Amino acid sequence: MPSTHLSLYYHLVFSTKNREPWFTDDLLPRAHAYLGGCVRTAGGVAETIGGVDDHVHMLVSLRSTHRLADVLRDVKQKSSEWFHEATRRSAFAWQEGYAAFTVSRSNVGRVQAYIRNQESHHRRRSFQTEYRTLLERHGIAFDERYLW
Repeated sequence: MPSTHLSLYYHLVFSTKNREPWFTDDLLPRAHAYLGGCVRTAGGVAETIGGVDDHVHMLVSLRSTHRLADVLRDVKQKSSEWFHEATRRSAFAWQEGYAAFTVSRSNVGRVQAYIRNQESHHRRRSFQTEYRTLLERHGIAFDERYLW
C-alpha cells in the first residue's frame, strides 16, 4: 500500500482547577472558539467544542504525527494565557490531566450531539458523575482518590 489513510478522532474532556465555574455565559463561546483556534494552530481539526462553566468537551481529529499529550499541553497552556489576558483574572487554571477517548467515524455524529448538549445534560447530572460514567463506559480503571 503506497499511502497512509487515517481517521483519528478523539473525545477530550478536561476541567478547570478544582472545577471552579470560571466560564460565564458570555465568555463560554469565546473560550470555545479560542480552544478551536489552539487545535488548528497545532495542526488538528476541532470538530466540536462544548461544555459548561467548569469543564470542556472537544471532539478533535489529529494527524498520526501528533502526540496527544503535547497537543493538550499546548492547548491548555495557550487557552489559559488567553483567559488571563481576556479577563484579567490570574487565578484561573486548568486541572492537571484529562480524559481522552478514541471515536470511530461511525460514532462522530453521536459524540458531537453529546458535546453540543452539555448545558441540558448538566441540569440532570454533575460533572463528577459524567466523568466517572465516561471512564467506566470506556473500560478505564481509575482510583477515586486521584480523580478530583
